[in-house]
Amino acid sequence: MTVHPFPALDAVRAALVGLPEPDRAGLDAARDRNAQLTKPPAALGRLEDLAIWYAGWRGTARPEVTNPQALVFAGNHGVAARGVSAFPAEVTAQMVANFQAGGAAINQLARTFDARLDVHALSLDRPTADFTEAPAMTEDELCAAIATGWQAVDRDADLLVVGEMGIGNTTAAAAIALALFGGEAADWTGRGTGLDDAALVAKTGIVAAGLARHPEAARDPFEALRRLGGREIAAMTGAILRARHLSIPVLLDGFICSSAAAVLHAARPGALDHAWAGHVSAEAGHGRLLAALGKTPLLALDMRLGEGSGGVLAIGVLKGAVACLSGMATFAEAGVSGA
Repeated sequence: MTVHPFPALDAVRAALVGLPEPDRAGLDAARDRNAQLTKPPAALGRLEDLAIWYAGWRGTARPEVTNPQALVFAGNHGVAARGVSAFPAEVTAQMVANFQAGGAAINQLARTFDARLDVHALSLDRPTADFTEAPAMTEDELCAAIATGWQAVDRDADLLVVGEMGIGNTTAAAAIALALFGGEAADWTGRGTGLDDAALVAKTGIVAAGLARHPEAARDPFEALRRLGGREIAAMTGAILRARHLSIPVLLDGFICSSAAAVLHAARPGALDHAWAGHVSAEAGHGRLLAALGKTPLLALDMRLGEGSGGVLAIGVLKGAVACLSGMATFAEAGVSGA
């Protein structure tokens, strides 16, 4: 039997206690440096906030992004058998092979922004249970999936992006969001891989049925993840939590990644202080979910691919922000008169 750090959910909950905070000296030094750079105050807008945020987690006023890691987790969902996706479940394994062969969008983006890409397939031959009939996962299965994400994070990384592949996982993400933040199923349910109107109505009903079947999910974020989620979503939760323990900043990807992060936010306010939203996707509910998390996205390009693609694309924005903070001359260095 594989030994992992989470023998039970109590151990996961314990990992949310005493989380590291950003380095106060690094934050103060970055703010001071930013105020002296050769530009009018706030002339770089949100790039300045982004760079200072990153500097605080790296503990230096002049950080660099040199070792970003992108993690893609793949899992299969029992609820996919209900026709919630325009693609069959076997596409999950086929896309994993495509990732490994370097043929997917995430491979091109990771290469472009010099990010290490690691792909983890989680028991693709054993889909989770259909959550309209039973909890998606047992406690042991959930803890093992969280541990997969936790253990996948490179402790030497200086930035993390997490993404996913899993036919049916926008349905699981919508159900988790509904459980955590309430409202109506239609508020969170979108077209995913391109459903038509009739299929969208059916999918919305399945999301609503999931929460009706598991009212406990509305009372405990980890029960929401266990009963309604998937292994790849749980792995993203574990990776984001591990990054916090290692003070590694995180760029969130799309709706499904944000649902994984939302579990931590709901379990402990402030648990996502080390995370910034890389983008807002075209998937219905993502903007609403980011608002619930208090996250303003860096990009809005109508993407809805998953795979970590929007988060990795945002690495370029972060690198630009950090380069300005760390590389620009101060007024004194450049011999330029300040205001």
